[in-house]
Amino acid sequence: MINASETTAIFAFLLIAIGILAWGYNRTKPYGKLGVLAWLQSVVLMAPWLVFFGLFALGIYLNLVGILFLLVGSMVVYIYLGSRLRNAGQDAILKEKAAQRLKAEQEETVSQSSGATENPIQQAQPIVPEVLPIPEADLQIIKRIFGIDTFFATETISYQEGAIFKGNLRGEPDFVHTRLSEKLKESFQDKYRLFLVEGTENKPVVIILPSTNDPQPTTLAQKNLALVLLVATIATSLEASGILLGFDLFNNLGRYREAIPLTLGLWTILAAHEFGHRLLAKRHNLHLSVPFFLPTWQIGSFGAITRFESLLPNRSVLFDVALAGPALGGIVSLIMLVLGLILSHSSSFFQIPTQFFQGSILVGSLAKVVLGEALQKPIVDVHPLTLVGWLGLLITALNLLPAGQLDGGRIVQAIYGRKTARRTSIATLILLGLVALASPSNPIPLYWAVVILFLQRDLERPSLNELTEPDDTRAAWGLLALFLMLATLIPLSPGLAGRLGIGGTL
Repeated sequence: MINASETTAIFAFLLIAIGILAWGYNRTKPYGKLGVLAWLQSVVLMAPWLVFFGLFALGIYLNLVGILFLLVGSMVVYIYLGSRLRNAGQDAILKEKAAQRLKAEQEETVSQSSGATENPIQQAQPIVPEVLPIPEADLQIIKRIFGIDTFFATETISYQEGAIFKGNLRGEPDFVHTRLSEKLKESFQDKYRLFLVEGTENKPVVIILPSTNDPQPTTLAQKNLALVLLVATIATSLEASGILLGFDLFNNLGRYREAIPLTLGLWTILAAHEFGHRLLAKRHNLHLSVPFFLPTWQIGSFGAITRFESLLPNRSVLFDVALAGPALGGIVSLIMLVLGLILSHSSSFFQIPTQFFQGSILVGSLAKVVLGEALQKPIVDVHPLTLVGWLGLLITALNLLPAGQLDGGRIVQAIYGRKTARRTSIATLILLGLVALASPSNPIPLYWAVVILFLQRDLERPSLNELTEPDDTRAAWGLLALFLMLATLIPLSPGLAGRLGIGGTL
């Protein structure tokens, strides 16, 4: 029989899942058919995991064949919905362009008829050269790049070393930004950069800044710091491996060879993560800084901090580069975990308490699928790849937390914008603080909160075109990544784990 606490846990899981789907539907409903199709794509991507975890909570376990069947079926439906979405999108684009053309013509007629009364007011508020760092000659040339068919500028405001131009957007953000940037480059080459962003009044504005504000390359001192952190992370990785093997490396330096295999496995995951970032950055012609690895005694490394040394053209590029790292690192970690579970047998190298598998919904459920009744024993023998894959998933999940310039924070900023990203950053820090207070024996949440607070709390700088949102396919993949992050970090309740046969009694 299912007791009250287990019923509550199952109900909470279903309620959270329904809440996420309902929130997504309400967010996309105003966009009509396109929004509903995009929402269905998100549902299809999440459906296999929701079904898997829902059945798991009820004590029904799917084998690997069943899981693969769910995933393949999900991808087939996802591709079908994608083709429907593209077809519907073409019709919507044609209708939208026609409506915009009609609106622009009407606005142009109104502006011409009212120009006689508006121009004196504008001329009564001239731009004072002293308050604008941009030279007056340059400013006059910059004003000429705007037009009725791109961005109709109505007001100029001093901003840092440049200027903000308020006005009305007269076309698609992609087209407008490309057209204005080309005109600016024709006049000034690489002297200025043009940003198309959302202003404080929730209206599009153009910001012109000198190229001296571009991200700067890594200095020699920073490269030396990165080298020191690399050496320190290698040391902590060896120490973490030694702890897993049952000895303290720094008190037994002669046993360092024993820790090397596990350390190489962990660094394979870290390298895959960094390679994913750099592969997509190269595809988009972006430069990344050297990685600043973050050492920690508990799990070897928290991953690495990597800065953009190029301006981002748009939010889709930010999403691609941010997701590529945890996606590749997570896939390598998951493969190692599953292989380790499959290769585990009664005389495997590691013997760990089965209660450890209660620490993660994702890891515990996969272990139950592969190991089955073996998890009812107090101790289970596992292959070393199991622990390496588990550590990799943990590191990946920590980097997917939606805060600041973490991969998860960049993903949220790319999909939902800076306001939402700022709120999720604050919420994540508060949540990490509460978890640290509730689990004083586990220092990882507190350490990670401190790292975010002092090193990663700021959002990524705006893209050159901040208005164009990533497509719905990217939004769906981002939602799936955040969902799997939660499944990795959230533990199973003791009652539910006991009913499922995860964790024997010592």
